[in-house]
Amino acid sequence: MTTVTDALLITADNALRTLLAPHHAARPTPGAASGQRSEAAPLSPEERRLSGALMRVNHVGEICAQALYTGQALAARLGPGDARTRERTARHLEAAAQDETDHLAWCQQRLDELGDRRSLLCPLWYAGALAIGLGAGLAGRGISLGFVVETERQVEAHLDGHLERLPVRDHASRAIVAQMKADEVRHAREAQQAGGVELPAPVKWVMRAAAKVMTTVAHRI
Repeated sequence: MTTVTDALLITADNALRTLLAPHHAARPTPGAASGQRSEAAPLSPEERRLSGALMRVNHVGEICAQALYTGQALAARLGPGDARTRERTARHLEAAAQDETDHLAWCQQRLDELGDRRSLLCPLWYAGALAIGLGAGLAGRGISLGFVVETERQVEAHLDGHLERLPVRDHASRAIVAQMKADEVRHAREAQQAGGVELPAPVKWVMRAAAKVMTTVAHRI
């Protein structure tokens, strides 16, 4: 079983790696094998700016996802209850976070290809999401997993919106976003099957409002 010291060290290590270290995906970049990453024609400057802004927002979303899962895993390990159940919950969250690491690497790669940058406020986004994840995790296993379900549902809707807005010729970005969406749908289903409960409507509204603030600011900064 993981000790308190171990849990805190894991949390600190995850934060440093997310914010400072290069990210390497365990899976190939979406669209690479099928040739979707080749553009029929070069993107116009306006299209590149739009794609860059949208992928920056997605990159911030993945920074937040890492922080949320890390905070929830920490709470699972430090909270009350059976030690084996707590460790199993933490490992479930960390397994989902591995997919988010792939997403983070893909988004950074695409930003580099577009000649754009990540958000300047990444440390702030991470700290806020870590606190939210810790709070959700301390509320109990059912609520913590239910938070994952609702988060992933909202992210799915958000990615649908990006697929509508991304330039039609930006096959590389669209392939990444489509795979991210498929992964988020799976995460929501797995968290629900693991015991996630439906969150109250006011909590969902607050989550949507917080996400709106993040996406609006990250689009520009």
